[in-house]
Amino acid sequence: MAQVLEFKLPDLGEGLTEAEIVRWLVQVGDVVAVDQPVVEVETAKAMVEVPCPYGGVVTARFGEEGTELPVGAPLLTVAVGPQSSADQAEGSGNVLVGYGTGAPPARRRRVRPTVPGRPAGGPADDGADGRVAPAVGRGPQRHDGTVATAVVADPVRPEGPVPVISPLVRRLARENGLDLRELTGSGPDGLILRADVEYALRAAAQRPVAPVPAAPMTGPAASGEIRIPLKGIRGAVADKLSRSRHEIPDATCWVDADATELMRARAAMNAAGGAKISLIALLARICTAALARFPELNSTVDTAAREVVQLDHVHLGFAAQTERGLVVPVVRDAHARDAEALTAEFARLTEAARTAGLTPGELTGGTFTLNNYGVFGVDGSTPIINHPEAAMLGVGRIVPKPWVHEGELAVRQVVQLSLTFDHRVCDGGTAGGFLRYVADCVEQPAVLLRTL
Repeated sequence: MAQVLEFKLPDLGEGLTEAEIVRWLVQVGDVVAVDQPVVEVETAKAMVEVPCPYGGVVTARFGEEGTELPVGAPLLTVAVGPQSSADQAEGSGNVLVGYGTGAPPARRRRVRPTVPGRPAGGPADDGADGRVAPAVGRGPQRHDGTVATAVVADPVRPEGPVPVISPLVRRLARENGLDLRELTGSGPDGLILRADVEYALRAAAQRPVAPVPAAPMTGPAASGEIRIPLKGIRGAVADKLSRSRHEIPDATCWVDADATELMRARAAMNAAGGAKISLIALLARICTAALARFPELNSTVDTAAREVVQLDHVHLGFAAQTERGLVVPVVRDAHARDAEALTAEFARLTEAARTAGLTPGELTGGTFTLNNYGVFGVDGSTPIINHPEAAMLGVGRIVPKPWVHEGELAVRQVVQLSLTFDHRVCDGGTAGGFLRYVADCVEQPAVLLRTL
């Protein structure tokens, strides 16, 4: 006999506790293989395709597209064959963090019906064990010809999926708001038949229904306001920024810099042939050089131990605006990459962000953030630090402005640089020194040659 196994939303890692169903990849009745992706979900970090560790026929899906489910909630049920159920209960091995496929759900306890004139706990009918609907009266006929008497089911609802004879029966119950866990089936091994569902629906229709008071009109509906839930990426951003403002005593300093020479250096690099070097890659290279001189800004605060933890690696985050909201992909070991490698990695992560293909690991673990808000056509900003980092460098747009150069007024390419930093890790002198070094490298790129 086929066994119905329940697949729950696994732990997707990185401390994520919930996910929103974006798109189902299978329908009820589809045959799925082990490790086949069955649903696409959106977490606070990224879009993830979730593979199913069981192979068989999909008997139920839990949640429509757009539904938000907590980790551990049922995703779907799969009926597996008698030969493969034992093997598949072991799990496929190709699992996400905390998949929990080590053992199948416990089989539900069968409830024997009470037959008139027979004491409870007595021997059963000669036929198969019967399960009946939770209503008083005569239930559907069993397959051995006897009639089951409808009794109230065990008050403790069984765990795991409810076996039904076909997906059509489950659909019939769902469309009529009937909870299958409240039914006891009259089929073999307690299997719920269509007759069980129809009998329960008829019994429910005969019971009087208490009137439900109408819900009062809410304020937004009356006033025309629109309320948008803070969930998914928007909710994660809100939580993180609020925590940053609450925990970090930040301060900001800024300076204007003449970026004319940096733009000329980039043009010369790209004219020499080979892969084009992006401006953000050059700014990232300047950042890593500055952090080597001022490591206090490449740190985090351990509030429990009351310690500042300086980090020996630079995982550089950069702000990227996408259709799904603001995300901060992370370039791993940016301090060990040259301008060409940085350009390639920025391009890869940016494309992944636009197509919602970033993994949770590519969105976490940053130690310092580079925020190029100049792409929005603004000159300056005082950004909020990306908790638990200690600082963020902001870069405004580069525009022609009057500038005194070598004692004469000239039109130069000017940019505003700002540094927001955690005042717990350093004082203004360190922050000012960092920002001044960055500005010097922007104005005279040859300064970087000392550290290359």
